[in-house]
Amino acid sequence: MRKPISRRFFMGTTAAASLSTLAVGAAPPGPVGDRKPVAVASGNGLRAVEKAVELMKLGRDPLDAAIEGVAIVEADPADMSVGYGGLPNEDGVVELDAAVMHGPTHGGGSVASIRNIMHPAAVARLVMKRTRHCLLVGEGALRFARAHGFPEVDLLTDRARQVWLHWRETRDPNDDWVPPPDEAVAAYVHEYIQKRVTGTIHCSALDTHGDLGCVTTTSGLSWKIPGRVGDSPILGAGLFLDNEAGSAGSTGVGEANLLNLSSHLIVEGMRRGLGPKDAVIEALKRIAETSVRDPKRRRPDGKTTFNVSFYALAKDGTHAGGCMYPGGKMAVHDGDSGRVVELDPLYEK
Repeated sequence: MRKPISRRFFMGTTAAASLSTLAVGAAPPGPVGDRKPVAVASGNGLRAVEKAVELMKLGRDPLDAAIEGVAIVEADPADMSVGYGGLPNEDGVVELDAAVMHGPTHGGGSVASIRNIMHPAAVARLVMKRTRHCLLVGEGALRFARAHGFPEVDLLTDRARQVWLHWRETRDPNDDWVPPPDEAVAAYVHEYIQKRVTGTIHCSALDTHGDLGCVTTTSGLSWKIPGRVGDSPILGAGLFLDNEAGSAGSTGVGEANLLNLSSHLIVEGMRRGLGPKDAVIEALKRIAETSVRDPKRRRPDGKTTFNVSFYALAKDGTHAGGCMYPGGKMAVHDGDSGRVVELDPLYEK
């Protein structure tokens, strides 16, 4: 049975999960190498990169470190684009997607359209480690998670429900739903209604031995058609790595990455000798060129109707990010301190 979550429960969630379900499938700590660990993430991932670097300094595997980093955001009801508190599909149901890749083994696993599980990234790691598959979806993914001890919880917070409900009440003036007067609607509801949420968190980590791990986790596009799967759980699209070249991941409108396998493109660019920034810009240019062939993805000025952001981490620890339009941010931890930096846009507007 799904359990509602109180604030008291939430405050202890991350620590408790680290000792229970987040530990399922995690490797024991090993010796610490002589390299400085590095982690990068999307702009909402400052706590994630801080946690990932902290763990890698203790000898933790880079993928395990990245998973525990993003788990902080997965469990945070204030982030309405990931995990608990994420905005739901058009039926008011939260569906989550996540994927992982592991540099030393070149393994990968993912789950899509999974419901009632707070930490889908940890389930994706189990798909990689405890099955011969790469991707589990829907009810099958949920049953797999339950089999490994993941508790079911109600992921729809009251805050997210209020936003969804207002969207449902106002989307068609000719239906039988009647919204309350504007003055009775919380300001945060209008904020989320005005701009459709596409957020996600990606984290790439480079450990003290020069090994890579990466993870992407999301609640996907708000108000999506039930069952919609974006790029986040698709290896090569929402994330990709090669331990000899680098790691990359994305946030934004996932369909653009599905159509271009952009994260794979970035890693292949780094393999060819491009620096992370040049590899990211190359991928953005590819999307800008191909996506506008479809009228529904093209503005009147010939540019894309959507934004997308990338985060790249090379084998040597260099890193860069970029986005289609201004406003994107990236969290970076260079082994000494964490910070949030602006992404380089392809277009200025």
